Amino acid sequence: MHEFYFSNKLFVSTCQAPGTLEPHWSGLLWTAMLISLAIVIALPKPHGIRALIASTILRLIFSVGLQPTLFLLGAFNVCNKIIFLMSFVGNCGTFTRGYRAMVLDVEFLYHLLYLVICAMGLFVHEFFYSLLLFDLVYREETLLNVIKSVTRNGRSIILTAVLALILVYLFSIVGYLFFKDDFILEVDRLPNETAVPETGESLASEFLFSDVCRVESGENCSSPAPREELVPAEETEQDKEHTCETLLMCIVTVLSHGLRSGGGVGDVLRKPSKEEPLFAARVIYDLLFFFMVIIIVLNLIFGVIIDTFADLRSEKQKKEEILKTTCFICGLERDKFDNKTVTFEEHIKEEHNMWHYLCFIVLVKVKDSTEYTGPESYVAEMIKERNLDWFPRMRAMSLVSSDSEGEQNELRNLQEKLESTMKLVTNLSGQLSELKDQMTEQRKQKQRIGLLGHPPHMNVNPQQPA
Repeated sequence: MHEFYFSNKLFVSTCQAPGTLEPHWSGLLWTAMLISLAIVIALPKPHGIRALIASTILRLIFSVGLQPTLFLLGAFNVCNKIIFLMSFVGNCGTFTRGYRAMVLDVEFLYHLLYLVICAMGLFVHEFFYSLLLFDLVYREETLLNVIKSVTRNGRSIILTAVLALILVYLFSIVGYLFFKDDFILEVDRLPNETAVPETGESLASEFLFSDVCRVESGENCSSPAPREELVPAEETEQDKEHTCETLLMCIVTVLSHGLRSGGGVGDVLRKPSKEEPLFAARVIYDLLFFFMVIIIVLNLIFGVIIDTFADLRSEKQKKEEILKTTCFICGLERDKFDNKTVTFEEHIKEEHNMWHYLCFIVLVKVKDSTEYTGPESYVAEMIKERNLDWFPRMRAMSLVSSDSEGEQNELRNLQEKLESTMKLVTNLSGQLSELKDQMTEQRKQKQRIGLLGHPPHMNVNPQQPA
């Protein structure tokens, strides 16, 4: 009697309407909605908005049911995606660039596919919404690097896979010619009698709603369903069959079982006896497949993927380090602001805030050219030419004001050094002029001595006869 009462109570509780909810849980949901709404109104931050959306969805599920809530969310998602796609096309000018540019625009095709999946989930079946989980890969850079680790060196991976297929093909030929009788695998055959669902019912509906009481089918839902006695199923007999009767079956067996086995194709074939004539050849066959395919080729593919992922991760870390230690606008590093009146964080948030520059660029683009000021005209011309010279490269106003005294001291030191150098040059010039005068005087004296020692009328060639 107690078992019947408990089972009847459980059956009635499971057949309640979707809108019924216990009072304290309902009050808790309403309280969460009101608190999150107050937080959003007072402090509009993403966390408060997410809490409000989550509490609203839960309230709708218990108020109107799961399927109507899912339909409302799907309709809202489709409308939101249509608006987003229209704004995306308008901002990027996809339709104005022609059909070829529209087809080759990967981002546009991605958002279009997203819209199609949302529409199919709304009008065809709710299971299509599960495909939208892949959007997490598109939004998360770490998961995107996992995909890029395969696609960046895709040519190397494909060529290595082709090499693996060639080796599998060659080993399949050898196995078909010499070891055909060794390809004996255990198989589990299906039982002869299989349950076939009635006409108009799918296997999925039978799996999901096999225990649900159907009123429209004439079943009595007031009394609990009788429990069927469990009949122990007979153990399934395992049979063996040859899987290398043709070359195609050999290729399929080696490709399927050989690559998935840790020790190669030798783990799934028949264990030969040492007295067989082809025992040594079979050992060499198994070892060659293990070393060439399992160890070398597969590890080559894994190594290419792992190395590419490591390179992408190091590039990501390097970019993050540059963004943390270098100003995006001026390019000055963090150590330039050590022992200064302005810290690096204050510099990138107040002086050179990248979003301020972006807002200024948008202002220049949307503003009427007849209302430009002088700097705005200059920047607009630079933007048209794609010239970034208007950015303050390696300069900052805070560093100019703090370094003025140091520059004055350096100029003073340079001036003193210049004056001392000028004095030294003047002394050297005087000494050089004195030395020049002395050399001139010595040359004149030598000329006088030469004239006195050899008069012109006595300069006769001594070899001529008198």
